Amino acid sequence: MRGMIAILKRNLTNFIRDRLRLFFSIFMSLFFLFIFSFVMKSSTVGVEQPLNYLISGIIIMTVFQAALSNSTNIIEDISMGFMKEIIVSPIPRWQISIGQVLSSTTIAVIQGILVVVVALFMGLNIDFLQFAEMVGVMLLVGVTFSSIGVFLASVAKSSTTFQIMITAFTMPLTFLSGAYIPTTVMPKLLRPFVYINPLTYTTSIFRYITLKMQNLSSAELVKEGVSFNINGFIIEPYMGLFIILLMGLIFFVLCVLQFNKADFSKVKVFDPHKQ
Repeated sequence: MRGMIAILKRNLTNFIRDRLRLFFSIFMSLFFLFIFSFVMKSSTVGVEQPLNYLISGIIIMTVFQAALSNSTNIIEDISMGFMKEIIVSPIPRWQISIGQVLSSTTIAVIQGILVVVVALFMGLNIDFLQFAEMVGVMLLVGVTFSSIGVFLASVAKSSTTFQIMITAFTMPLTFLSGAYIPTTVMPKLLRPFVYINPLTYTTSIFRYITLKMQNLSSAELVKEGVSFNINGFIIEPYMGLFIILLMGLIFFVLCVLQFNKADFSKVKVFDPHKQ
């Protein structure tokens, strides 16, 4: 346990001390918040509360992207030689991997909460119970995609490969999740990709909680793009939450197993000073 706590504290301290990184991580969230909330809200045809609809999507996307990108800490640790030192220490590898997942999750949730605070001044209206449920979903999303990030970092053979993998993984999932563009207005050609996208269900459960949709019928939830009718089979928001939970458990186990057998001495880190 001490190993996990030590890594968690170290990564949190590095994140807080890196003020430029902290500023731009919050700035990008606010940028998307303002752009998609005010400039793009006219595109949310047939959606009630378009402003809050977009805000809730951007909040959960902030957590997703932060959880995934914060896994670059492993690559940075390799470049600085820290990973080599900690691997040969008495700390079990599984504690190191879990510490990385927990630190990425914590940082992602903190960023998500900061965006929620800003969203409150933009018209988002939530009570304490909703906030607690939102944080719970953020934690689940953070653990799931932090595990995926650590898994990808353990598989990657170079820092360049890792960045390409993150970009290729993030972009299609983000724009096919309904976070920015409602799934109800997407062409039918893209619907199969929407349904197999785990972020689709992450976004739907978050909106279901944030926008107080508990009293809506299944047909109304489908119309709002929160439930999904797949050839007569309706995937409700909490069923989607189970899908994310299952996915999180699978990748959490995979990332620990992969980290245990990864050979970080063979990972090539790009050094701009060596030309």
